Amino acid sequence: MTPDMHKQWFHTASVYHIYPRSFKDASGDGIGDIQGVIDSLDYFNDGTEQSLGVDALWLSPIYVSPGKDFGYDITDHKAIDSLMGDMDTFETLLAEAKRRNIRILLDYVPNHTSDEHPWFQESRKSRKSPKRDWYIWRDPSECGGPPNNWLSVFGGSAWTFDDSSSQYYLHHHFSFQPDLNWRNEEVQKEMLDVLRFWLDKGVSGFRTDAIYTLIEDASFTDNPPNPNYRPGKDDPYLSLLHENDLGNDELYAAIGMMCAVLSEYDDAFMVSESYVDVPTLGRLCAACKDGRHAPLNFSLISLPWDVQEYKKHIEAIEETLNGHEWPNYVLGNHDRRRVTDRLGRERARLLAILQMTLRGMPFIYYGEELGMQGADIADTDRKDPLSALLPGLHMGRDKERGPMQWSGARHAGFTKGEPWLPVAEDYELYNVKAEEEDPYSFLSLYRHLIWYRKHSQALSSGVYTSLEVGSGDVLAYERVAQGERVCVMLNFSTEDRDIALPFEKAEVVASTHMRKEGEAVECARYRLRGYEGLVLSVHT
Repeated sequence: MTPDMHKQWFHTASVYHIYPRSFKDASGDGIGDIQGVIDSLDYFNDGTEQSLGVDALWLSPIYVSPGKDFGYDITDHKAIDSLMGDMDTFETLLAEAKRRNIRILLDYVPNHTSDEHPWFQESRKSRKSPKRDWYIWRDPSECGGPPNNWLSVFGGSAWTFDDSSSQYYLHHHFSFQPDLNWRNEEVQKEMLDVLRFWLDKGVSGFRTDAIYTLIEDASFTDNPPNPNYRPGKDDPYLSLLHENDLGNDELYAAIGMMCAVLSEYDDAFMVSESYVDVPTLGRLCAACKDGRHAPLNFSLISLPWDVQEYKKHIEAIEETLNGHEWPNYVLGNHDRRRVTDRLGRERARLLAILQMTLRGMPFIYYGEELGMQGADIADTDRKDPLSALLPGLHMGRDKERGPMQWSGARHAGFTKGEPWLPVAEDYELYNVKAEEEDPYSFLSLYRHLIWYRKHSQALSSGVYTSLEVGSGDVLAYERVAQGERVCVMLNFSTEDRDIALPFEKAEVVASTHMRKEGEAVECARYRLRGYEGLVLSVHT
């Protein structure tokens, strides 16, 4: 995308992902809530560079729910769960966020509802129910079992038998999350009206949950076996190749319907959850003709720690997502281990620079800016139902959902009550209060990068070009726009590396290590320290 095409806020925004149950508890019941987010807004942006500087907050579900999957099992898409607050409190959040130039994105869950939702309760009453076709019901197979071999993401069959009607219903996720039938026009209308309801309230867009599961093969053909599956080592879901239950071509028309609703509003935008390869990311982007949709790019969560793999992926993104399509990069979320747990804190600092200097939108999962790690959680403290379904594979998601660490006080300042999940053991070292005055902390690094990016034309809209600097362990690239040139170098090795820079004069903007901002750089021969990331302003 050329700089003159940047007409929307989302082309330059940094987005912060809040898991509301774990962010800040204002009520004292041990569960985070909307008022806790309101109380924290100055942390995100108070108009000065002492705040984080993010442009938008994405909130995981806050809707009415039985809470079996902590909000992703919804019984009312247009109401606030009492654990989170109420509609007046949410409207206060919108107003207070707007006053600070912060936008609000909500989770949108179009694939399924709770089995306690009135729609499903009506649907399961009988085969003749007017809402029967709102969900996906099928007769047993000829052998008397499930209609096909499709699997749930969370283990076992994707089908659950309903005794009263002697049919199975489909659920890509937990059995208490029946899938909606997006081929039903009434379902389409109701779910698109959910988007309008919240856009009319004043939200700026959505993160759409599990979009690749939205529409499946109409013939319900079995999935073929995966020849590379390793029983006992791999997630059982990977025992099949998901050719027929995911990513049906009709999905793109459904995304187009959502984008048409977004287009009714001046600046609405949507990202979607989709663990897919780069070509499919491109197809999903193109499903929205005016650039209002971007599938989330999760590749950095799973790439091996190898310079060439990172370089290849970034260049593939650049080649695939062009024109009005806009990339993004994600290091972690509420379903995946924190980046510090996967890779350690040194590498996490390196990736903070990578994420904040690549072309596109960075998505920051709460606590990443502190270097937070997950707590060691005893079996008796586990809350995620996935822990019980797949105990041997340790796939529970509690570890990455621990309370935000605000201070060194009891329970890390998250709550005055007992937190719903344990706080990480090292919270006294890694918390907002401890880090905000330390110029070399994770928080200081993130604040500096976000604010610099906000003011830099090169980083917010410049083109990306790979650089060769004489070391196979160093990922190097530059961003250039309107006469401004920024160079980034990331040493993937634990050892120092000598490099040669392809320019004559530059000065330090930011480093993962203790270097002074503005320090002049000897470009002909420069030593990068082990696991150092360095951002330079190049004299042109």
